[in-house]
Amino acid sequence: MNIQLIYSLIAGISIGGVAGYLGSLMLQKRMSLAAGPLSHLAFPGVALAIVYGFDISLGAFPFIILGAVFIWILENKTKVPMDTLTALVFTVGVGASFLFLPIEEAEQALVGNISSIGPLETTLTFLFSLGIFFLIKSKMREMMIIGVSEDLAQIEGISVKKNSLIFIFSLAIIVALGVKLVGALLTIALVSIPAASAKNLSWSLKSFTVFSFLFGILAPLFGISFAKLFAMPAGILTILISAVFFLVTVFFQKNDR
Repeated sequence: MNIQLIYSLIAGISIGGVAGYLGSLMLQKRMSLAAGPLSHLAFPGVALAIVYGFDISLGAFPFIILGAVFIWILENKTKVPMDTLTALVFTVGVGASFLFLPIEEAEQALVGNISSIGPLETTLTFLFSLGIFFLIKSKMREMMIIGVSEDLAQIEGISVKKNSLIFIFSLAIIVALGVKLVGALLTIALVSIPAASAKNLSWSLKSFTVFSFLFGILAPLFGISFAKLFAMPAGILTILISAVFFLVTVFFQKNDR
């Protein structure tokens, strides 16, 4: 097997699996509010990375981390609807990016380029993804309780603000890594679609998180493999395959749903 393909698969599967795992939390109403703007905030950083010739995930990190802090503050301080914030961040971020990003170089920013990932980037992606997985796993019960009822969480001594911040930062890191796979505008699909597919098939919290993780792995596994086979963008194929999985699960969902 081509060594570059192995690097791409390791990185893609690492990102996809953890993104799907995070998605099982994102479907909780409170946690889902911050997800959309984060993927849009990656775009200016990705554009700068392309213009100045450094890694796009590295370019995305500072913008997304600052955005995570911004969203966390707004989540706790303001009553502005989050869909309004999403629209604002999306239009300003994308508009500003195209002021200095040559249109002929926009493809990598839009759909990613996992096929160019090297051994160091692959290793760092795997380690960051693994760290986020175990962090979220250790906080899963607390975050799920917060998603159900903040009042119940406070009764049990769970810090809502602390756990929300942990989740947002974890999501920010996965989004920053995910731009390498699917680009700056589609990263949120890595988190949302596998979890939606898992929801159709799950019968318990454990099965929900396991299926989310598995669907998150399978989409980039097939997407990157088919991209190599048919010389097509891996990011687009990954998202389309993930969407196909969702449509298939619709026909196999439990009857009581």
